[in-house]
Amino acid sequence: MSSYPSSVLEAGHRELVASFETFIRKELVPLAADLPEDADLPPAELRDYVRRRSAALGFYAGDYSEELGGSGMPFTAVVLLHHAAGRSGCPLAPYALAGSDGPSPLLRHGTEEQIERYLKPLVRGEAVRCLALTEPHAGSDAFQLTTTAVRDEATGEWVLKGRKTFVSNADRADFTLVVASAGGEPTAFVVEAGNPGLRIGQRYDGMSGEPLYELLLEDARVPEDAVIGGPDGVGSALGNGMDSLSRGRLVVAAMCDGIAEYALEQGIAYARERRAFGERIGAYQHVQEHLVTSRAEIEAAKLLTLACARLVDDGTEAPENAALAKLTSSETAVRVVDRALQVHGATGWVRGHPLEYLYRYVRSMTIIEGTSEIQKVIIARSMGLG
Repeated sequence: MSSYPSSVLEAGHRELVASFETFIRKELVPLAADLPEDADLPPAELRDYVRRRSAALGFYAGDYSEELGGSGMPFTAVVLLHHAAGRSGCPLAPYALAGSDGPSPLLRHGTEEQIERYLKPLVRGEAVRCLALTEPHAGSDAFQLTTTAVRDEATGEWVLKGRKTFVSNADRADFTLVVASAGGEPTAFVVEAGNPGLRIGQRYDGMSGEPLYELLLEDARVPEDAVIGGPDGVGSALGNGMDSLSRGRLVVAAMCDGIAEYALEQGIAYARERRAFGERIGAYQHVQEHLVTSRAEIEAAKLLTLACARLVDDGTEAPENAALAKLTSSETAVRVVDRALQVHGATGWVRGHPLEYLYRYVRSMTIIEGTSEIQKVIIARSMGLG
């Protein structure tokens, strides 16, 4: 069951989390047992299976409406599922919930045809997409885009040209969401796989084992209706995307909270078992300091994430709230995993140990969905400091 006290959760949420945890335990853990110990990234076909199976059970993209193929669950429930996935320690669990390959909130602003053609298959787990936003000189500052989209008046097509970097899933995406400057205004386009003007460039292998890619747009031609939202979508990419930033950051915060709890549990179990100088190492004050400090930080982070998720459901969300939660939870997870590995000593440092992988994986959480520094900028501005 969820590690949140029953008193802070609604009964429906408790039942949902319990069902998801049962799915992880009965179906995903046995599948993960067959993975090589040093495999950082499960095979693509296994990830695809997990995604489709979870969608069939109503967990994947559960916050999307039933009309779109989801379950219509409140956002608080989505946050609790991500927390449960992180806390499970199962390497397949994160793929059971919509992430960088799943439905994009940008497509909520699509035309009816775009929703039918692109969004619904993503919600059902039947398609994979990627997002091409970051450029060599434009990441956190998305207004500095150099990728351009120019309309060919003779054909009505848009011609995209530029270079994108650090794109997840580019090697297997059915289509790419490209954010480009159309007349100086950030605009989102759908570029389908197989477009002769879209080419994969350099591959970057990240610390956690997930590859990222460079995408080259070499006069890639897309039809007029490739603009997300239709003609009114020109210049609205960042505006349409901004309303999803808070949710994305809270999902990361929840996953970090769960990962931190899992790491702490690993540290506690080892401290109770491992003996040195005639004592269990958990009896030593320095080890207790690592574990007790971690617990205090985790409990604070969890409650902050949950409170911010409830504000989303109440319709009173604010960007600084999600920034506070994402900053707190991601930085906490890095510290907690580091301490848990320290408690394990060389055992946790060895390749193939769960904490060794988490040590690399969780480091990315302070970068994705906006770096910790960007979160601090958002929070400072809300305090009238910027």
